[in-house]
Amino acid sequence: MPVITTSGLTKDYRFHRQSPGLGGAVKSLFRRTYETRRALDGLDLTLEPGEFVGLLGRNGAGKTTTLKLLSGLLRPSSGTVSVLGHEPWRRSFDFLRRIAVVLGQKSMLWWDVSAMDSYLVHRAMYDLDRATFDRSVADLAEMLSVSELLTIPVRKLSLGERMKCELIGALLHQPEMLFLDEPTIGLDVLSTAVIRDFLREVNQQHGTTIILTSHNMDDVEALCERVLLVDHGRLGFDGLLADLIRSTRPAKRLTLTYAAPPVLPPDLPPDTSMINNEGPIVRLEAERSRITAVLSAAPAWGELVDVEVGEADLDEVMRAVLSGGVR
Repeated sequence: MPVITTSGLTKDYRFHRQSPGLGGAVKSLFRRTYETRRALDGLDLTLEPGEFVGLLGRNGAGKTTTLKLLSGLLRPSSGTVSVLGHEPWRRSFDFLRRIAVVLGQKSMLWWDVSAMDSYLVHRAMYDLDRATFDRSVADLAEMLSVSELLTIPVRKLSLGERMKCELIGALLHQPEMLFLDEPTIGLDVLSTAVIRDFLREVNQQHGTTIILTSHNMDDVEALCERVLLVDHGRLGFDGLLADLIRSTRPAKRLTLTYAAPPVLPPDLPPDTSMINNEGPIVRLEAERSRITAVLSAAPAWGELVDVEVGEADLDEVMRAVLSGGVR
């Protein structure tokens, strides 16, 4: 059974425009001009248990609105949504104890007390017995290597340490579904790698369904096989990340490393173009069907010591998709 199904899910925001200055403020007291903005427009979606899905799109595309609708923080304007058999916006206790939400730019931990003090409140909220609570805290803290930080006031923790503690708090009650909004924003390379490994383990070992929004394409590439691409409130792509890359950038990238700067021929093999040539390193882009021909010709250009063949960079793929609109 799917854990998430939506049909025609739509969210409109109504707001008023106010002219600047004192005159505009006074005028708005007596007469307001209202407008409606559609943040999400007819989303049809199905997710199966245990999926790790990336939700992508430009700023204002509707990603965070989608997460808030699925987690019950917002009520839809129209359409239907079912998450774990519940209508999220009704926010029943049975539903809330089966999900968790982590917003990278908002903290659910109290700033002036330790993370453990916040966890004790969560224990009471979710009615966890002491043994289950202690075991969850110990296991999660060990996985993230923060056991010694749980009794330090949150305001004294680094950003990376705080995010690890946020994840522990979100997973204490062992939710079936985790919604993540920019969990690695502003983190250093090491902290980002630790959190990626942690999320991958939670997904694989516990079968937790995870939806991730991130502008860090490395997060998406490392964790998500399936991606949802939202633009102007509409779902423009739903499928494997590899399919999105191939449909947008069908050519593959080749990095050829030589012992010394190679002597390149005047004409490269057909359907092959130069990206850059920096001393002994040559970077090419070639149609998939031409990879064998390029690799056969490359040793004649110099002493070849290393070859790397890969897909186009995901950042480039996203720039291409969003600059041209979702197709």
